[in-house]
Amino acid sequence: MFDLAALEDAAGLVRAHLPPTPQYAWPLLAARAGCEVWVKHENHTPTGAFKVRGGLTYMDRLARARRGAQRRGIVSATRGNHGQSLAFAGRAFGVPVTIVVPHGNSTEKNAAMRALGARLVEHGHDFDAAREEAMRLAAAEGLEFAPSFAPELVLGVATYALELFRGVPAPLDALYVPIGLGSGICGCILVRDLLGLPTEIVGVQSSGAPAYALSLAAGRPVSTGSAATRADGMATRVPDPDAFAMIRRGAARIVTVTDDAVAEAVRAYWQDTHNLAEGAGAAPLAALLQERARMRGRRVGLVLTGGNIDLDLFRDWVLGGG
Repeated sequence: MFDLAALEDAAGLVRAHLPPTPQYAWPLLAARAGCEVWVKHENHTPTGAFKVRGGLTYMDRLARARRGAQRRGIVSATRGNHGQSLAFAGRAFGVPVTIVVPHGNSTEKNAAMRALGARLVEHGHDFDAAREEAMRLAAAEGLEFAPSFAPELVLGVATYALELFRGVPAPLDALYVPIGLGSGICGCILVRDLLGLPTEIVGVQSSGAPAYALSLAAGRPVSTGSAATRADGMATRVPDPDAFAMIRRGAARIVTVTDDAVAEAVRAYWQDTHNLAEGAGAAPLAALLQERARMRGRRVGLVLTGGNIDLDLFRDWVLGGG
C-alpha cells in the first residue's frame, strides 16, 4: 500500500498540523497486567483520537489530485472520530465537509464535528445505514464520498505506529489495536513489516460486534446483523474486504472483549494513568488483561486510540459498572 519513503512524507505532513503523541510505560498498568506496558496516547491529538492523521493525508491527496472535488466538498459517515478528523482537515485545507451520523449518536461528538465546521446529517440506526445515506448524498449533491477505509487514511494513521515503534527503547513483543473498520490495525501491520519488527499485532473487537473475528475464523468476510456494543468506535457490522485481507495476512489473532471488560479498562486507565479513554480506546487494555497469563513478563504496546466518551455514557456505563 505504501513504502517507507511515503510513510516518512506522511509523517512530515501530520507533524505540520500536530505534534507527535507520547508513548509512556506506566508502572501501575505494568503491575496490573503483569508485563511491561507501553501506551500510545492518541487521545492527546487535537481531536482526541488517532483518525485526525488520516483526515490530513486524505485531504492532502484531494487537494493535489481532485481540485474540483475539493471545491464541491466531501461527505462521509461516522460514529464520531472519523468525522472529526475530516472536519479538522477540511478546515485546514478549505474543503466543505458533510458528515452523516446514525440517530442516537454521541451528542458530544456531534457537537465537536459542528464546532469544526462540518454540516451534520442524522440518518439510520447504525454506522452502516449512515454510510449508505452518505453515498446517496454524494451522488445527489455531487460531493466526493470519503470512505472510512482507504489507502490515504491508512497511510495517515500509520504515522502513529511509526512514532510508537521508533519511540520505544526495544521492540515490542505484542501490540494490541482496536478494530472498527480497520485502518488503525492495517497501518500497524504495514509499519511493523516495513521496519522488519517481530511484534505480534493483536486485533481487538467487541464481543457484541465481532465481524472481523468471525471473518478471521471463517477465512472470508462475514457480516453481522447488529453491532451491539457501547464502545461505538468498534460498532461495525460489515467488514471491509481490503482491510480483512491485510488483517488475515498480518495479525496474530483477534481478541473479543465484553462491554463490562471495556468499562473496567476505562476505569483502570483513569486509576493508573489519569487518562480518560473512550470504549474503543480502552479495549486493547481489556484484551491484555484478558490475556494476562499469556503476556506475563513480556513487553506489550496498547493503542489508546481516543478519549471521546460522552459524560452521560461515562456515568451510566463506566461509573455505573454495567
